[in-house]
Amino acid sequence: MNILHKLIEPRYQIAEHQKIFTDRMLKAMIVPLVVEQLLQMVVGLADTMMVSYAGEAVVAGVGLDTMIYTIFIYLFTAISAGGSVVVAQYIGSKDREKSNLAASQIFHLAGLVSLVCMALMLLFGSALLEIMYPRTEAATMAACKTYMWIVALSFPANAVYNAGAAIYRTMGKTSVTMKVSLLANLVNVAGNAIGIFVLHAGAAGVAWPTTISWYVAAAVMTALCFQKKQDVSVEWKHILRLNPEMSKRILGVAIPNSVENTLFQAAKVVLGILVATFGTSQIAANSTGQTFWSLAACMGTAMSTVFITVIGQCVGAKDQEAAEWYMRKLTRLSIVLAALWNAAVMILTPLLLPLYDLSDETKRLILIIVAIHNLFSATVQPFAMPLSAGLRAAGDVKFTMWASLFSTVVCRTLLSFVLALWLSMGVIGIALAMALDWCIKAGLDIARFRSGKWKNRHVI
Repeated sequence: MNILHKLIEPRYQIAEHQKIFTDRMLKAMIVPLVVEQLLQMVVGLADTMMVSYAGEAVVAGVGLDTMIYTIFIYLFTAISAGGSVVVAQYIGSKDREKSNLAASQIFHLAGLVSLVCMALMLLFGSALLEIMYPRTEAATMAACKTYMWIVALSFPANAVYNAGAAIYRTMGKTSVTMKVSLLANLVNVAGNAIGIFVLHAGAAGVAWPTTISWYVAAAVMTALCFQKKQDVSVEWKHILRLNPEMSKRILGVAIPNSVENTLFQAAKVVLGILVATFGTSQIAANSTGQTFWSLAACMGTAMSTVFITVIGQCVGAKDQEAAEWYMRKLTRLSIVLAALWNAAVMILTPLLLPLYDLSDETKRLILIIVAIHNLFSATVQPFAMPLSAGLRAAGDVKFTMWASLFSTVVCRTLLSFVLALWLSMGVIGIALAMALDWCIKAGLDIARFRSGKWKNRHVI
């Protein structure tokens, strides 16, 4: 506890007139981000609730495919996040021309990568699913393939939306991304209701609304990014051609972030293959439980975005003292908000579970794994996720990559097999391994922050 106190206590104070971000500015960023994350999670809950009425085989199939689908989503997000660090630092240095160029190159890189990924999944996705889940029941595999084919079409829209959203969040205009997310989620929910209850389309009834909603969000977000009146805007001349120097700068942050996120999700896929051997009930519990986990973790996700914007601009302004001061301030705030949020989600979980058309055993497992997740999400994750984002925003991307690879790819995977398979704990063992992964990552991030070595990294 003494180490944690030393980490988050204010070592010095910054005068009000010296602050790059006032408390009011931080609140204006955080509240819309939390609302946006909440909207996405509520839609996720609605998705799983509605799909549950199509049968546990469909729930399991969509859940297995989502683990693969999320690898690509993390890849697109990593490119946008890497670009946002560069844009944030250019905003901090007051260089509008290079901010615009960097923002435009995010669109170029995200669009190019997403088209390649879509083609690969459409060509080889079915074979990949059969190789990865050879023991899966026929009905589950059919749902998995249907969902995969349709959502693969959403890759370009997803990548473009994330590019635009990252740019607006970097400017601190999170209320804009919240409103666009609200529009997309309304389209998604309405489409799900029609697809499941009117058309009785099963997995396709959820997949098509997801794809359509991404294209709606991408179209709106792209149009907004062309507005010249904003602090940062994109230009066609920079989107349609590659700028080697700026792309190299963006990829210098994006590639380690992509490796980190992609291998993190790949580890989850490996564990998904393990879960697939436990039977339909445990697969459904793991799939549904991940929706609740995502809801509980949305505070950490929101605060990570705040860290990137704030720390990125401080470092861009060459104000390392302010960067450290805000790192401590935002960490304290993350701990408080995470504790309150996870407690609220834990209280809501048993109230929401009766809405799911799942067996009693599946619901019992969900309650246990959600309780494990929320306890550690409230106490440890603020150091393993938002603080890590702050280090990344300062340019310390290689450390965060290697720390994540060690804690997640190595430790979580090994511990999952030991607890879930060897000790026969099933999905409960998977949840415990995840919590231990966070503990390891948090320890590494705290040590790195206290060392001060993150201050010596440069992006621009």
